[in-house]
Amino acid sequence: MIKLLIVDDSALMRRQLSQLFQAEGDFEIRQARNGQEAVDENRSFRPDVVTLDINMPEMDGITALSLIMTERPVPVVMVSSLTEKGALATFEALNLGAVDYVAKPGGTISLTLDQIKPDLLSKVRAAARAKLGKSKAAPVRPTSSAQGLRQRMQEERESAQRTASAAPALGTEGVLLIGVSTGGPRALETVLPALPASFPWPVLVAQHMPGSFTGPFATRLNGLCELEVVEANRPMAVERGKVYIGKGGADMLVTRRGGVLTVLPKPESQEHLWHPSVELLARSALECIKPQHLVAVMLTGMGYDGADGFTAIKNAGGRTIAESEETAVVFGMPAVLTEKGGASVVVPLEKVATQVKAWANR
Repeated sequence: MIKLLIVDDSALMRRQLSQLFQAEGDFEIRQARNGQEAVDENRSFRPDVVTLDINMPEMDGITALSLIMTERPVPVVMVSSLTEKGALATFEALNLGAVDYVAKPGGTISLTLDQIKPDLLSKVRAAARAKLGKSKAAPVRPTSSAQGLRQRMQEERESAQRTASAAPALGTEGVLLIGVSTGGPRALETVLPALPASFPWPVLVAQHMPGSFTGPFATRLNGLCELEVVEANRPMAVERGKVYIGKGGADMLVTRRGGVLTVLPKPESQEHLWHPSVELLARSALECIKPQHLVAVMLTGMGYDGADGFTAIKNAGGRTIAESEETAVVFGMPAVLTEKGGASVVVPLEKVATQVKAWANR
């Protein structure tokens, strides 16, 4: 059984959320009406995972989260509104240690939770097994042989230095792709600020995120990074040394217009489960960029989005990086990439930028 604490000031929301999880049959549930009750229940109930609203009386979700992470850290999924204010508060929560978030489709009080039921269930289950900081809690894994995966991971680790030293630098010819999901905001806030203003490549990022969140997120990253960071919310000519965050609620493709490399948003593909789709970004890049000029980085996230596309990049002569199990909040997407033999190098999060810069140096 998964011990779940639901925190929301709306009795209707608490009831709807409780019914949703109770129907699954493997959740033991308690409720809290505000942040103070959440802190108290975290001490006494000792949940495996918490869903936490942001706007509540007596003590708001951000304050409660900071106390929870200080007293008894536990995986937390924020449940917030689809507004810019809600997005900014959610990023603050992720910075404080929340694992993931789910946006309420109908605002503060949602009567349409069925729209987010699959997403909510999968994220809460993933969060219940996610890593918190340097915790040794078991990460989420794809359904495969753990022993075989560990063996492959070890082989990739042993070959990482050889691969890095043997591969020639790309100079200004490279294009960096990044795919990321659960745990992504914090991961990107580690990797992107470590790239200097002189970094010679464009950076294209597919982070699974709602449409109202990617604009504020790009603005937040722009304030943290030496590189300029923008939301790719319209067709844009790709410039070296600039970071493009795929617009949420859409997919980001790479193409050439009049010989100029261009990124453009397009409506979500119904053939893919996650958006912006890492797989579509990778496949479109392969169509218009020489594989030898591509470097693709797979960071933390549940699922398998982009694993096939990144493997194709490596097999065609490109270079790929998978975040290692030891730092991934959810070891899903990088694990699948590694299983497929699609990772040139497997490194912890804090060494991703170092590896990218080594390949970029002339």
